Amino acid sequence: MAELQQTRIEVNNAFKLSGFTMRREASTFVAEQLVGLSHQDRKKMLDKLIAHLLHQCLSQPVLEKQHLEVAYRECSSSGLEETETVLNIIDAFSIPKLLYDTERKRFSKDVNAANNLYPEAKWKAQFLIDRYTLIWQRTIRNKLFAKETLPSMESENKFQLRKIEVLQSSSSRVDDVIVLGLLTQLTEGKYYLEDPTGSVLLDMTQTRYHSGLFTESSFVLAEGYYDDKVLHVMGLVLPPSESRATSLPFFGNLNTFGGKSKCLLKNSQNLLKIEQDNEDGMIIFLSDVWFDNLKVISKLKTLFSGYNEFPPIAIVFLGEFLSCPYGYEHSTQLKAALNNLSDILYPFTRLRDACKFIFVPGRGDPVAPNMLPRPAIPNSITKDIRDKLGDSVIFTSNPCRIQYCTQEIVVIRQDLVTKMCRNSIHFPETGDIPDHLTKTLLSQCTLSPLSLGVQPIYWKNADALSLYPMPDLVVVADHFQPYTRMYQNCQVLNPGSFPRTEYSFKVYVPASRTVEDSQIPNEDDT
Repeated sequence: MAELQQTRIEVNNAFKLSGFTMRREASTFVAEQLVGLSHQDRKKMLDKLIAHLLHQCLSQPVLEKQHLEVAYRECSSSGLEETETVLNIIDAFSIPKLLYDTERKRFSKDVNAANNLYPEAKWKAQFLIDRYTLIWQRTIRNKLFAKETLPSMESENKFQLRKIEVLQSSSSRVDDVIVLGLLTQLTEGKYYLEDPTGSVLLDMTQTRYHSGLFTESSFVLAEGYYDDKVLHVMGLVLPPSESRATSLPFFGNLNTFGGKSKCLLKNSQNLLKIEQDNEDGMIIFLSDVWFDNLKVISKLKTLFSGYNEFPPIAIVFLGEFLSCPYGYEHSTQLKAALNNLSDILYPFTRLRDACKFIFVPGRGDPVAPNMLPRPAIPNSITKDIRDKLGDSVIFTSNPCRIQYCTQEIVVIRQDLVTKMCRNSIHFPETGDIPDHLTKTLLSQCTLSPLSLGVQPIYWKNADALSLYPMPDLVVVADHFQPYTRMYQNCQVLNPGSFPRTEYSFKVYVPASRTVEDSQIPNEDDT
C-alpha cells in the first residue's frame, strides 16, 4: 500500500511538471499500472504518457481517468515509435501539398505551402495545372505510352501522347492523335480540350465514349485526327489509373497522407502487427444521421447497446445531422441534438472508453458555405458534447482522412452520383453507375472532377480532395443506393442514407480489408 502511495506521488509530480492536474482516480489508475515496474521503466512509461497527452491538444489541463486509460492503452499495447499512431483523424486543411519534380521524376513536399482560403488569383489555374502534371506523369509511363529502351522491343500498340502546342504548330492534317487535356467550354455550347500549352476546339459528332463519367473540368484522353484547327474526336477515354504499388516508388518514404509522422506509416511493421492482431476491429460508417429524429435516435440506442460489449475502433457519423433546415435556429437545434446524443451515449461506458466517435459535416450543417473542403462544425456548437464525452468525440472536416495502423481511408459526404450524372456530357448507355463513378474518381485523382460552377472548391486546398496515391478505402456518403466496389486494390463504398435505407450502414474490417453490409432490425422482426 505504501509503495502504491509513493508511486502515486511520483506520478502526480511528473504530470505537474508538464502542466497537468490529475484527478485522484486518474493518478491512482496510473500508479496501479506502474507500481510493479523498475524505476527506469516507470520513468520511460511516464514520459510516453505525457508526450501522448501533449500531442492530443486537450481543451483543459485537468486529466480524467478516461484520458489516462486511452493514453495507457495506446502507449503500452504497441511499443510504437513516437510518430507511429494507431488511429489518426486528419483534417482536410492539414493535408500536405506535394510537388512533382519533372527532372528527378520524384515527388516532394511543398514546405512553403501556407494555409490560405483566399489566395491570389493565380491559384485558380494553378490547382488544375498541378492536377494535369500529376495525371500526365502517371499516364506517360503507362505501358500504352511508355517508350521501350531497346528499339527491338517496340511494338505496334505503343501510342504517342502529344501536347496541344504540337498540333497547333502543324499546318496540315495530323492522324492518330492522342491528347491529354481538360474538357471545358471556352465559348457557350462548344467544347475545347485544354492543357498548359494551349487549347483546341473539339468536334465530337462521331465520338465513341468509353466507360466512365465525362464531366466538364475532367481530364480526358481524346483520340482522333487534327485538321483545320479542329480536333475531330473518334474516341474519348479516361486517363489510365495507377495502383498504389506502382505509384509509391515516386514518393519514396514521404508521408503523402498527412498526420504527425514525417515518414509513411504504410511501411510500419509495428502498426501492421497491431492491425492483423485486432481481427475483430471494425470501423462503422453511417450517413444522414438525423439526431433530431426520434426513430433515428432509437435505432442509434440499439446500435450502441449492440456494440457496447465489443466496441469498434470508430463510428463515423456523416451529415446532415438534422432532418430539415431550422433557419436562424439551426445551430441552436443542432447543439441541443448533440447534447441529447451525449446523454444517450454516456451510460455505455465500455463503448465510450474504447471507441472514437467521428463527425463529418454535410452540406446543410452549420455554418460553412457550400465549398470543399468544408471546415468542421464550430466549437461553440460542439463544446457541451466534447466536455461530457472528452477525447472520444472528434469533429472534423469534410472531406477528412482516417489513418488506422497501416491503412489509409478517405471520407467525404457529398451527393456525387447526382452531380456527376447531371453534369456528364454523355450518360453511359451500359454498365453500372457505381462502377463508372469509381473508375472516374480514381482516374481523375480527385473527389471532385467537376467545374467550379457546379462544385466550388478552395483553390489552394484542392490537395485535400486528392486520391493519389490510391488510398485503401474511399467512403463516398451519397443519397444513392448503398454499394461497395473494388478497383485496383482500392475499395470505394457508399453506406447510403441511414434513415432512407431502413437503417442500414457499412462496416469495414481493417484486418481482412472486407466491407460488410449491416442493418438495425425493426422491433417487429425481433
